[in-house]
Amino acid sequence: MPKTKNMTEGSPFRHLILFSLPLMVGSIFQEFYTIADTAIVGRSLGVSALAALGAVAWPAWLFQGIIQGITQGFSILVAQKFGAGKMDEMRKAAANAILLSAVSAALLFVMSEASIFPFLRLIRMPFKIQRMGSQYLQILFSGLPVVVAYNMLAAILRALGDSRDPLYAMILASCVNIGLDILFVVYLDWGVMGAAGATVLAQLVSVLFCLIRIRTIHVLRFSGSDFYPQPFIIRRMVVLALPMAFQNLVIAAGGIIVQNVVNRYSIPFIAGYTTTTKMYGLLESAAISYGFAMVTYTGQNIGKGDWKRVRAGMRASLVISLMTSCVISTVIFLFGKNLLGLFMDTGTEDGQAALQTGYQFLKIMAVYLPVLYILHITRSCIQGMGNTVIPMISGVSEFLMRTASALLLPVLVGETGVLYAEVIAWIGADLILVPGYFLLSSRERNGETNMYLCFNCIRRSIRRIWK
Repeated sequence: MPKTKNMTEGSPFRHLILFSLPLMVGSIFQEFYTIADTAIVGRSLGVSALAALGAVAWPAWLFQGIIQGITQGFSILVAQKFGAGKMDEMRKAAANAILLSAVSAALLFVMSEASIFPFLRLIRMPFKIQRMGSQYLQILFSGLPVVVAYNMLAAILRALGDSRDPLYAMILASCVNIGLDILFVVYLDWGVMGAAGATVLAQLVSVLFCLIRIRTIHVLRFSGSDFYPQPFIIRRMVVLALPMAFQNLVIAAGGIIVQNVVNRYSIPFIAGYTTTTKMYGLLESAAISYGFAMVTYTGQNIGKGDWKRVRAGMRASLVISLMTSCVISTVIFLFGKNLLGLFMDTGTEDGQAALQTGYQFLKIMAVYLPVLYILHITRSCIQGMGNTVIPMISGVSEFLMRTASALLLPVLVGETGVLYAEVIAWIGADLILVPGYFLLSSRERNGETNMYLCFNCIRRSIRRIWK
């Protein structure tokens, strides 16, 4: 039976570790079936199909990022009400979050399907792989309502301190996805459409699992009145969610510009870049898990008004994340090239060229991985405080740094310059988030930050950076 967890008492270090571990395993399984897609497509369909999946990765992530932003934003209020012990208000917040998610799912489905061919033109996708890319996106975008449903249900579970059921859902989905990948791509020869279809069906399985588990949680026994639209709750959730969605939107926009630059080069270069971006999810999986833990931990403690525990949790989380990132970087330097070789046929000249590009990109990210982990922890802590504007500003900074470096560095140092755009974007985000956290945590105004304080913190952060 699902268990909720109150994170307002006990050791912050222990809470964060125990909450993060199931999320981390679940994230690894999620990345595992993404990797399975890539490996099966790369080895069964060749370098061109692998390049096609990579070329449309950022347009696909754009909508995924918006979904993650809005659902996580909606769940912040659920975590705060749970931490404050206001169960009636928590149920109303969860029910209204579900209503808002349903509306968002319908809008995103229409927008995504209408944007496919404009996206392909925007990223200058090579004609040779354009048809495969459009087929992949059409199937993937048809499943966006399923993605919204999973992310919202999993966010509600996490807000109540349950990180195990999202793990079980992801393990189940991963197994289903890999099995369907083999069936659709290898045996039925459905190509990239089979890979996309397997992903959508696997996500549907995870939705059904989360729905079943939520129905067994006592504090989430909804009544009909809980689903009546509550204007105050809806306004608060929209205020929290829109900056987070916009933050991911501008990050994805920067990624699309980078992909535009990458697509000007050879098919092997695109394939090598693609392979490493798929492995990027594994590098980031622990950071995402720690981030989810910090949103829940901070949200519950802010709901209780305990800022001292928030700061203690932040310190513990930074220690955990920096140790983790150093271990992952070491593994990448020792075994990264062998891992990349699993995705492609390295016996061909194109395969060798793709491998060299991918490994160079992977090493660059491994060196700067601690910067990425600081980004996730700090941004999630600020979001858990109920402040989503500073993370939004950091997303704009990330966009500017990613775009500028992708456009300028290839001119200065050649095509490999674009490989540095990602890590430079991480640094740009940290330049806003780290000062923002210290300024916010030093102000304890009734357990939350108002809009004046938010913009005042941004102004002070910019002044410090400038000096």
